[in-house]
Amino acid sequence: MPALPVVLSRAARRRWRAGGRALLAALALGLAAVPASALGAVQLSFSPDQTAAYVNGEAAQYLAPPRVVNGRTLLPLRETAALLGQTLTEAGGQVQLGRLTVDTARNVAFLAGAAQPDGSALLIGTTLYVNVRLLADALNANLTVEEGGRTLTLTALREGGNPLAPQARFSTDKTTYAPGERVIFTDYPFDPDGADIVSRKWTNRQDVYFQPGTYTVSLQVTNSRGLQSQPFSRTIRVEGAAVDTPLSYALKYAEPGDRFPDPLVTGYPAVTALAVPSASSPLLFSDSPEAPAQSGVLYQDSVSGRARLLAYHLNALGRPARLYVLARNLEARAVEVRTERLGETAPTRIEGLLGQVTLLDYFASTGGHVLTLAPGQSAAVYASPTLGVGSGVNVMQDLITSGRVELTFVMLEDALPPTAQVVQQLPYLQPDGRHVRGTFPNAVRSLRVNLSTLPARIVIGDGQVDPALTGTDMLTGRPQRLSGNYGVLYDLEVSGVAGTAVALSPRGGLYRGAMNVEDGPISQTIKLPRSGNALTPDQPVLLWRPRTDRLNIDFVPASGSNLPISLVFYRTGLSAGFGGVLKTYQP
Repeated sequence: MPALPVVLSRAARRRWRAGGRALLAALALGLAAVPASALGAVQLSFSPDQTAAYVNGEAAQYLAPPRVVNGRTLLPLRETAALLGQTLTEAGGQVQLGRLTVDTARNVAFLAGAAQPDGSALLIGTTLYVNVRLLADALNANLTVEEGGRTLTLTALREGGNPLAPQARFSTDKTTYAPGERVIFTDYPFDPDGADIVSRKWTNRQDVYFQPGTYTVSLQVTNSRGLQSQPFSRTIRVEGAAVDTPLSYALKYAEPGDRFPDPLVTGYPAVTALAVPSASSPLLFSDSPEAPAQSGVLYQDSVSGRARLLAYHLNALGRPARLYVLARNLEARAVEVRTERLGETAPTRIEGLLGQVTLLDYFASTGGHVLTLAPGQSAAVYASPTLGVGSGVNVMQDLITSGRVELTFVMLEDALPPTAQVVQQLPYLQPDGRHVRGTFPNAVRSLRVNLSTLPARIVIGDGQVDPALTGTDMLTGRPQRLSGNYGVLYDLEVSGVAGTAVALSPRGGLYRGAMNVEDGPISQTIKLPRSGNALTPDQPVLLWRPRTDRLNIDFVPASGSNLPISLVFYRTGLSAGFGGVLKTYQP
């Protein structure tokens, strides 16, 4: 029995909308063809009760086939609009396509506002169908019937679109790629009035596809007026023998800070680093109590010459507070206190940010700030911004003094000034039993490595191959062990690095930090990783591809991150065309 017109219930309308969403998802997966936007006309050929169709001569597919009901040929509205590249809109219980409007609550179709005969629009299951002749009129399309009515063809013009909207455009260097071959995208959107293109939204774009198949990539752009373009799409095919694996591709193309897969990384042999004598300095480390609940002295010791300070604290006072490092001259003469480098993160509630931002700040610091202290005079060599309740601060500072000074780490509620009189009345806060504070000699570790076999690993911060620093809490006299060597500067020189790539592999969990590399005349600080966190050993993060045969790396373990880490060296062989052709063009 043929389907009859029905008035859609609220539940039925929900089912129809859900069916529409499922259809759009199917179209996005490439189950139906989408015509190229640059065509003058789009020609859709189909047969009743058949899912096969053709768009401009290319095979396409209906999910819900055309039907004949009461002598009328009906087409599924949503699918047909998608196949013709026409925009279908829905608002307030009405669906519109061209001059056609369907009131889904009353099951009435209108052409340019004029009501159409009953049966012009039908709901069959969850699919809304419309009369093919009505649809042709709505789109000003041409309808032809061949083979005794079994094959029908709709020919419709492409949409004119909004004349003020920007236009999305892009190309690829090829249409067919091998698995693992780099895809070069060149996007060239434009705006009819020259307005700036302020954002791009890609769908299904990847710089490389490792699995064979057909991929439809789309671009939609927005201009500075907030107008969006229609999506622009191209289809590429991936087939044949693989050019690169995910690992070999990353060694060729990954940017510093990018993660890449390597399930074998933990099995690579560890190379022994040779420790060499170097100018060193003590580290004054303040991290206990990590979250002081009252104003007080966190740590204190005296130094002469070079020293590194590292403090890591959260404000648990219940009111705004600030962290200070105060220097007091212990000499009978004037003393200069010069800051050579300073990095800080404050205030923040995101613990993972603390170490990375501090290191990036530290490596970028030019120093040069000098305080001159009279005998007995004190002044702040560091003062944090105001810390809200539960907010944290991480600061690393390299100092050089011309005489002996006393350095005092103090947490003060914001209303108290850091004067000598106030500090003298503060209690010395007890360690929290979970974190470390103390003075640790030899806070610079100079290591030399000569690579011979590859791949290979250099292990840092495991407490065995790379032992932890030991020191003393000068407020209690207790020995301390600095697990992780936070604040220690690793001066690492690696020879034999020509034709390699070096990556960081986290071995203790979350890691988020930075390193500075010197490669011939190039000096560059690398954010590791470029976004998010490094989490697992089998997802290393690319650090650098050396241009020379000797690489110098400055590394400080990041506060708030986990050690150990490994530096992994790979042979890339790029000069020999490793893995196929090397594509270097990036528009």
